[in-house]
Amino acid sequence: MDLDQLHTFLEIVRLKSFSKAAQTCFRTQPAVSAQVRQMETELNAPLFDRLGTKIALTPAGHIFAQYAEQILGLKRVAQDTINELERVPRGELMIAANEATCIYVLPLVFSEFKKQFPNVQILVDRSYGARVVEAVLDNQADFGITQLPVEEKRLQVVKIHSDEIKALVPAGHPLAGNTQILPEDLVPHQVLLPKTGTTRRRLATWFTAVEDDLNVSMELDSTEMIKRFVAAGLGVSFLAGTHCADEVAAGTLKAISLGPEHMVRQLALIYRKDKALSKAALGFIEVTLKNAAIDGYGPGAARAKGK
Repeated sequence: MDLDQLHTFLEIVRLKSFSKAAQTCFRTQPAVSAQVRQMETELNAPLFDRLGTKIALTPAGHIFAQYAEQILGLKRVAQDTINELERVPRGELMIAANEATCIYVLPLVFSEFKKQFPNVQILVDRSYGARVVEAVLDNQADFGITQLPVEEKRLQVVKIHSDEIKALVPAGHPLAGNTQILPEDLVPHQVLLPKTGTTRRRLATWFTAVEDDLNVSMELDSTEMIKRFVAAGLGVSFLAGTHCADEVAAGTLKAISLGPEHMVRQLALIYRKDKALSKAALGFIEVTLKNAAIDGYGPGAARAKGK
């Protein structure tokens, strides 16, 4: 039994499918099935129950999966430890974050990190909300950046950035002169809402008193679409202040605080507490803490303030 067979087995467990595991392992399904049969022969126990078109782990399979994860985890630790013997760290880091965070929060982080660790490749897993947390927990990503709160005891959670969720209107909109916007102010107007995520859930709570009278014309899952649709007069929407700082500075959009209390958004860097951190990973944490726009004074906010 070799490490490749363990990897194939865990892919089947993760995907709950022999055929899908064959694709991710770049093998044919018969080859994957043969590997499983060989493992079952060596262990003298079935690892999967075949239930029609579905599969499920047997009791022996559950036990073996735990040890297989430990073995491959030790292999990764060994490789990381060997890499640390080299003068210059190398390898790759997988970062899970949504598209807007990558565009408006992380460019300076990535730039500074590459200056310090030019031989370490940064990979981005473009994920949203709970999927970021899942990617880190499942070891599919080394780090995640997501909106607080994060309630997961297995994760280290470090606040790195905060800014304000604001209402976004075109420069000539009837509400553009407001110093703040209350939920009832939006009843006469069309509203564009983010499709999913923590901000959407917080806005739903904010709108509770007027939800029956609200005119939601669209649900959008892209920051750039939100800005363009608002600029085109298709409705009022909501974005973090740092995500629309350039448009506000240019005068095409107006960002207005929500009332009666400002809606503050906090982002955190998350990673597994039990994960062995390489020199490059420790460097990424340090660079992120220094360059991730704490309290909304990132590059976008700075440009807006300078203008």
